[in-house]
Amino acid sequence: MIKEWLKIIIAAVFEVLWVVGLTHSNQILEWLGTIIAIMISFYFLIMAGEKIAVGTVYAVFVGLGTAGTVVAGVFFFNEEISIAKIALILLLLIGIIGLKSTSEPPKEEN
Repeated sequence: MIKEWLKIIIAAVFEVLWVVGLTHSNQILEWLGTIIAIMISFYFLIMAGEKIAVGTVYAVFVGLGTAGTVVAGVFFFNEEISIAKIALILLLLIGIIGLKSTSEPPKEEN
């Protein structure tokens, strides 16, 4: 099961990369990298959805991607950070941890 959660984390990391790519790509190689990041992100998302409930997978994927995108914006693109942003990201991460801790693996079909 740990491998499945790792797949979601990998998918979320690549989500951050393609979101940044969509915003900042100007050259063909940058766009190619963005397209590859989209493909990798969704591949791992789909693979994780085979073993973990799809609603949980998607919520964790989006939550981690959102938090990662905000953090990337602050560190790499000089976006402003505030106490409210930090508090909301922490709340989002608490929700993600809650989803992970309460999710049960889907029952296998025989």
